[in-house]
Amino acid sequence: MKTKLSILYSWFIRLITIWMPNHPVFRRFRGWLYSFMMEEYHGDFEVSSSVVITVLSGLKVGKGVRISHNVVIIGNDISLEDEVIIGPNTVISGSNHQFDGYSFRNAPGITLGPVVIKRGSWIGANCSILSGSILPKYSVLAAGAVLGAILTEERLIYGGVPAKRIGKVKKTF
Repeated sequence: MKTKLSILYSWFIRLITIWMPNHPVFRRFRGWLYSFMMEEYHGDFEVSSSVVITVLSGLKVGKGVRISHNVVIIGNDISLEDEVIIGPNTVISGSNHQFDGYSFRNAPGITLGPVVIKRGSWIGANCSILSGSILPKYSVLAAGAVLGAILTEERLIYGGVPAKRIGKVKKTF
């Protein structure tokens, strides 16, 4: 019941706030409104107007998370730790389709584990993050990458399909 209610609440918040400009004040207000149905919320959550979050009841959001335009977050058991930035047009999916022998459409979804984006990470534009994936602390997921694994090494740049190590994150100042 809580999941169904959080789906309706999420769509209601999107409906009543979509006209607001993508200024930080309005993005934070939208994030605050979403927080009432989230599993965890730690403040300063910025959500652009065109973001689609299907289920709030299984979403955990740390402090200072920012979600850019056209991001889609689908499913339960998704954690975005403190200071995470998600670039435009990214899809985060908490479950995957199954094949029932005839179709992918009619079989129930399968969850391969939680999706965890660890503290201080940056997800570039047009990425896909699949069920059971973990992006380590202070990492970058390069634009267009597909993450479908548990990555463990911090302060690295991951990219490609499937995502693999392509560089190191360097301090720039």
